[in-house]
Amino acid sequence: MSAKYGMKHLQNMELSYIIHLRMMNMTNINYRKRLIESRIKKTMGFSGGVVIEGAKWVGKSTTASLFANTIVKLQNPIIREKYKALATISKEKVLEGEKPILFDEWQDVPEIWDFIRIDIDEYNHKGTYLLTGSTRKQNVKTSHTGTGRINSVYMRPMSLYESGESNGKVSLNDLFNHPDNIPSISMSTISIDEMAKLICRGGWPGSLDLEEDFQFELPKHLLKSIIEKDSDEVDGISKDKEKLAKIVRSYARNISTLATNSTIFKDQSSEEIVSFKTFDTYVNALKRLFIVEDVLPWSPSIRSSSRLRKGSKRQFVDPSIAAAALDISPKKLLNDFKTFGFLFESIVTRDVRIYSEEIGGKVYHYNDSTGLEVDLIVELRDGSWGGIEVKLGSNELDKASAHLLKLADISEVKPSFLMIVTNTEMAYQRKEDGIYVVPLGCLGA
Repeated sequence: MSAKYGMKHLQNMELSYIIHLRMMNMTNINYRKRLIESRIKKTMGFSGGVVIEGAKWVGKSTTASLFANTIVKLQNPIIREKYKALATISKEKVLEGEKPILFDEWQDVPEIWDFIRIDIDEYNHKGTYLLTGSTRKQNVKTSHTGTGRINSVYMRPMSLYESGESNGKVSLNDLFNHPDNIPSISMSTISIDEMAKLICRGGWPGSLDLEEDFQFELPKHLLKSIIEKDSDEVDGISKDKEKLAKIVRSYARNISTLATNSTIFKDQSSEEIVSFKTFDTYVNALKRLFIVEDVLPWSPSIRSSSRLRKGSKRQFVDPSIAAAALDISPKKLLNDFKTFGFLFESIVTRDVRIYSEEIGGKVYHYNDSTGLEVDLIVELRDGSWGGIEVKLGSNELDKASAHLLKLADISEVKPSFLMIVTNTEMAYQRKEDGIYVVPLGCLGA
């Protein structure tokens, strides 16, 4: 190892350690309320156990600890080995402690799942156990699914409303249910420069109180950890880290597009670097780690002979993953507005997913054989829906409106609302067609 390389390696290690320490110090002191708290509380009311799933560093442990009287951190190797030993001796010892009990990273001692299920069956518990997990490990075996006894909620990184950058004046719930509550005009304070920083920073709660340079470094270190360590552990398959990194970069280059698996596979390099089967295995590992999260196509009832296209829109759970994979800084983003537009759609998708989950909604995209595309569709359980186009600026509002109006016209179920999400300053409703124009800095739950 050269002296130059060795020094750089030590500096990277030091930076990772500093980020880790500062995240640990900030997490509990400056906790910001999360929207998911209401869903956790609701699920505890009817379920004996609640599993909180999601990517690393989204804040699962910290939020779950708000609801727990006993916390068992199984990522600590000493505690993990202790509970592995207890699992061979006594269910009662494993489940000992004042309830509710939180088992953090429960999948490291999978026997806990069955012990909890049995205990819930015996005592008809409600809201007694909390479990968190950052992976869906392929090799974790339980004797029962836990259906009806253990229910899951999915946690994402923070939205701009949760982190305090969005004022939330335009509520997604109000758009569906209380349109009279929406103010006629609201103002966003997020500039284009600030939006570039928010995309590169991401919604990782531990980074919000770090110095700005550390905020941009954190997603890079998260991605490095996922590639070098977690990707092997999730399915027990050793992976070529360089090839996996190329696949992540290819995914990032195709973010917010309908690129097929074949397109992403070919985009890795000019030469085939892995077999397609291996490529599929690598991408599935990223999905199990909650890093890749595509937007599925919407299949509405429409009065049209157009053939719906079934491809998924490519997304990560947070736009900062794509920025980190492509080594994009806020300054670089400001000099490449095409990439900026794709990453802006990614951050909008993240936030709309978070807000829609609070009202039981799911997020899709629409695309048909006539070329009609609508970036995001929010659909509720009762079938009501809203259409959303995403435009970074205001120069394509009429084009976006035309797409939304055409979809509304051919849909048998009329939309609850149509909206264009932008990074402009003012939120308002267009007089000519009733479509809302809303800066992301004004959107909330």
